[in-house]
Amino acid sequence: MPTYDYVCDACGHRFDLMQAMKDDPVSECPKCRGKVRRVVSGGAGVIVKGAHPDRSASAGGCSFEQHGRTCCGRDEKCGSPPCGGRQ
Repeated sequence: MPTYDYVCDACGHRFDLMQAMKDDPVSECPKCRGKVRRVVSGGAGVIVKGAHPDRSASAGGCSFEQHGRTCCGRDEKCGSPPCGGRQ
């Protein structure tokens, strides 16, 4: 069920509410009973559990010692955990 963000036009109170997509938007502020509007929020983040096979961030450093190449494809140790991306 998505979470929607609202702001009150009268008192400025901001709140979020978990609602089904088919539910009507809230129209009244829970604090002052003023008119509220739904605002655009940052959206949801996605957390992927598990490790990428080429990365060794869980090992705390560069993957060069384990695989002979870093996670970003270098043939030498980069020295910063994790390596940071393709170069």
